[in-house]
Amino acid sequence: MCGIIGYAGHRPAVTVILEGLKRLEYRGYDSAGMALIQNKELNVVRAKGKIRELEDKLAFQDPYHATTGIGHTRWATHGLPSEENAHPHPDQEQKLALVHNGIIENHARLKRELQQLGCSFRSETDTEVLSHLISQELKQQGSVPRAMSTALQRVEGSYAVALISLNGEGRIWAARHSSPLILGLGQGENFVASDIPAFLPYTREVVFLEDNEIVQITPSSWQVLDGSSLEHRDKEQVHISWDVQSAQKSGYRHFMLKEIMEQPRVIRDCLAGRTDSSRATTLLPELDHLPLPRRLHIVACGTSYHAGLWARNIFQDWAGIPVEVEIASEFRYNRRIIQEGDLILAVSQSGETADTLAGLRQARQLGHRVLGLCNVLGSSIAREADGVVYTQAGPEISVASTKAMCSQMTAMLLLALHWGRMGGFLDEPARRGILRELEELPAILEAELEGMQQTAQRLARKYAWCRSCFFLGRGDHFALALEGALKLKEISYIHAEGYAAGEMKHGPIALVDPEFPTFALAPGNALQSKLLSNLQEVRTRGGPVVCLAPPGLDQDVDDIWEIPAIQAPLNGFLFLSAMQLFAYEMAVYLGKDVDQPRNLAKSVTVE
Repeated sequence: MCGIIGYAGHRPAVTVILEGLKRLEYRGYDSAGMALIQNKELNVVRAKGKIRELEDKLAFQDPYHATTGIGHTRWATHGLPSEENAHPHPDQEQKLALVHNGIIENHARLKRELQQLGCSFRSETDTEVLSHLISQELKQQGSVPRAMSTALQRVEGSYAVALISLNGEGRIWAARHSSPLILGLGQGENFVASDIPAFLPYTREVVFLEDNEIVQITPSSWQVLDGSSLEHRDKEQVHISWDVQSAQKSGYRHFMLKEIMEQPRVIRDCLAGRTDSSRATTLLPELDHLPLPRRLHIVACGTSYHAGLWARNIFQDWAGIPVEVEIASEFRYNRRIIQEGDLILAVSQSGETADTLAGLRQARQLGHRVLGLCNVLGSSIAREADGVVYTQAGPEISVASTKAMCSQMTAMLLLALHWGRMGGFLDEPARRGILRELEELPAILEAELEGMQQTAQRLARKYAWCRSCFFLGRGDHFALALEGALKLKEISYIHAEGYAAGEMKHGPIALVDPEFPTFALAPGNALQSKLLSNLQEVRTRGGPVVCLAPPGLDQDVDDIWEIPAIQAPLNGFLFLSAMQLFAYEMAVYLGKDVDQPRNLAKSVTVE
């Protein structure tokens, strides 16, 4: 993995591919490359490092007459980051080349078979195995679609592949299984890519490919085939509403900062058309066909998992629905007691998260209902769930997710309100008050973000020396503490751990000393006195304490970061933004690559 773009058209392919790869940089990568067909020759250019290294190598060539090509940014899974392991990978005869996202789980066995046939390998990757396998099948089958079909039926694992061949100049073939791939339809040009921003400047007309489909594109045509029978499949074109500006920095230094500052708009967009204050109700027709859940199982990874943890008590308090929150990578491998009437809520920003998607599929195979909660129109989770609620966050480019969690929290509030009314658990005055406060929230957050950033800058400079720290919280703020710690370690590389504040004294307090700061979330709720007692234990052991709290906190701590006092659970949105900004300012001050932190990928499409 991580980013794919293929172009067949009338423009210089190298320019389109480089632009597309740059728009996919947010997914994280360690090398880049492209393959072009020009003058009846296959030209493969690859480089370790950033795309600028690839551009430097292209400067010594003259590839600008090619109008067909494929490109890739790689995030290492098999083999170290190197030029030899970078994509595209040609076959032994240099007659075809392919790029690949995903993992070929049976690559070792296939590689041994191919070596016995005389194939030699130049890389450590599983992807090169696939290029040789398709090449061998091409010799037998005589056509690229048949060769791809036969070869891919032997593959175990996940893949999104794009391929060019000397025997099909002007054509690109692509296929997917459990890894996203999208077709972009232009005028006199067509595209395949792993994500829409790669071709967004040229077209907003897309076709979402399904598992086990093969697509062939030329500058003037496209065709989708069944991956096994090679029969033609009719596909629906979809118009993407967001534009290039939505996926650009708009004057901000980093995408992450832009996306934090967009959160008031994200809340508004998620609420738009979904609330009716006059009737104190929510409007979620996506749920009309689903009965009230007897129990809810939230399945997610990373930041989405934290959003689910945050919402757990809200579902229980507002709707009376018992909730279990499951890490998706554990969910599918542990024996779960899911009964009739239970509902699986699969939460994912991209809608392509491999572990969450696998859990969804397992649940559906067992006959359970699944509701998807995601941001990306036409994603795998959106298509395969029994229903989907879109979070309406717009494109999120920074690898470290921010506005996605904000939108997921907003959407889950709406779900809780909907089920609370449906089950008669939340009366009309209560719903009316919550909706009024929810509709006021964007303006409150908007007014505070600039001041929050200034405070975050000051505290980042004060604590930039730290190498480890705690984030503490209770109740739904425990989930936010986990997210605060995750953000800090993701982009600043400072070790941070989130804990339920009461759990700290059961072992972790042994780490506290004058060089181990603690960031505490103190929202002023019924558990405040217990939290402050926990902080006193930290202070007694010499640990510096930063307390995020509403005005008026009377506590002996090193720093108080005042957060406006608004009603729970909506105050969680303010605490979330504050911690995101702190992590951002810390990473900026330390000179880290904020939008593309090391070792991380935006959309985790492998287990």
